[in-house]
Amino acid sequence: MGADPAAWGVAASGHERLVVVLGYERAWRDRRLPAGRRAACVSALDRPARVRASPVPLSGSRASSLGWSSEFAAWPPVALLEGFHVVFPGTVRRAAIPHPAAGGFMSVDDPGLGAPRPSNGLLGRTARALRQDTVGGMLLVVFAVIALGWANSPWASAYEALRAVTFGPASLHLDLPAHAWAADGLLAVFFFVVGNELKQEFVNGELRNPRRAVLPIVAAVGGVAVPALIFAAITAGHGDAAAGWGIPMATDIAFAVAVLAVVGRGLPPSLRTFLLTLAIVDDLVAIIVIAVFYSAGLAWAPLLGSIVLLVVFGWLQSGRGPARRLWTGPVPAWVVIVPLAVVIWAVMHASGVHATIAGAAMGLLMRTTTFPGEMSDPSHRAEHVLRPWTAGLVLPVFAFFAAGVAFTGAESLATDRVAIAVFVGLVVGKVVGITGGAWLTTKVSRAELNPQLGWLDIVGMAMLAGIGFTVSLLIAELSYPGNERMLDHAKGAVLIASATAAVLASVVLPLRGIHHRRRRAT
Repeated sequence: MGADPAAWGVAASGHERLVVVLGYERAWRDRRLPAGRRAACVSALDRPARVRASPVPLSGSRASSLGWSSEFAAWPPVALLEGFHVVFPGTVRRAAIPHPAAGGFMSVDDPGLGAPRPSNGLLGRTARALRQDTVGGMLLVVFAVIALGWANSPWASAYEALRAVTFGPASLHLDLPAHAWAADGLLAVFFFVVGNELKQEFVNGELRNPRRAVLPIVAAVGGVAVPALIFAAITAGHGDAAAGWGIPMATDIAFAVAVLAVVGRGLPPSLRTFLLTLAIVDDLVAIIVIAVFYSAGLAWAPLLGSIVLLVVFGWLQSGRGPARRLWTGPVPAWVVIVPLAVVIWAVMHASGVHATIAGAAMGLLMRTTTFPGEMSDPSHRAEHVLRPWTAGLVLPVFAFFAAGVAFTGAESLATDRVAIAVFVGLVVGKVVGITGGAWLTTKVSRAELNPQLGWLDIVGMAMLAGIGFTVSLLIAELSYPGNERMLDHAKGAVLIASATAAVLASVVLPLRGIHHRRRRAT
């Protein structure tokens, strides 16, 4: 393996971002390529890719002519493959990239290229495996199946007792049952990672273009409104049944992303970005609906306090004025940032707002630029540290406590209006609302769909959005507090609809992945 920095390689892999990676799985710095070119993330390479043209040396002046930062002039020579993909080695995952000029292969995590050699011990290998979305998705699915089987077995009482184990400081009103810690506490870490990833996309990635960023946002609104309208139409005139109109609005982002990771081989990464953006907006709208229509009221003092603390968090991340000392002083910044994040979460939880929103908000406030002397920005450092924990601990534990829904009253679900409304809203309403909203937006505005995506990709992704689960079950409990029969029917319908949506997406998306792989091959 060559260690000469001048032998940086070029490969084609079908991804859409230029990703400069120096010791991190995701990226050290994202840069957009000009129109007509694409770039690739080397961490996606499982085996050497074929280079189809001769590389062209890229000097600092040429980088400037391409609209890239002058920082490129200070880096070792790289190569530009006209019309293909540029890869900057240095990722934690080991991979080999062919470099025709060098006459062989090179290791992308060679220390000579600026990346520390990854640990080959058990912990190092485990961390690298958990940074792959597919591994995390499989773990989540496995733990969800275990929970579902246990909750519907003769030992269901033991499962419920485990979910109800309460712990935490009572003086801070945080003596919560285990399932609440999983849904409100651990899941906030996952939402932070998602919000952080979206911040990178908004600053340097797919969502940097407003004409593309607006599309998933409008699609999310459509994916909330249409299911709610379908539910209201089906249950109109049936008394208390209509109270559950908010049930089919929500998308369970954790399960949706996990299923996409498992079945989405070959799909453009911009589809995942579309889903993440849509699901964050979807959950935000659902939480607002809960606060306005399904709760006794918000605690305004803690809510305002959490907003003030989020402003402080954003200011510290920006490094403006006195905040710069946090990043240049002798004390590591995380000593201040992590406790502040915990306080923000606790105060928002006390306000009555679903505390996962605090995680998403802090992720969106992360700094994605580097200061002098920094090897990487806080956004990518946090992602590098937290991604294995979210995949290996947060999501499996959340799935275990969230998916254990007792399936009762199955014989009457097919004729119950609440169950029918929930099922149609999630399985049909989500597809119609998301796809229709996105398509209509492209027709009446300057918004555009990423050229790498087709409308069938959006249809398959919209099917994934029909996985309601956590927030849908929460709204069901708030909708029918005194009606066990309606509540059981609503929960059963959420379970069946979510499973149906996942199965339908698992049929459509792999076919689309095959289509995209064939198109790239030609």
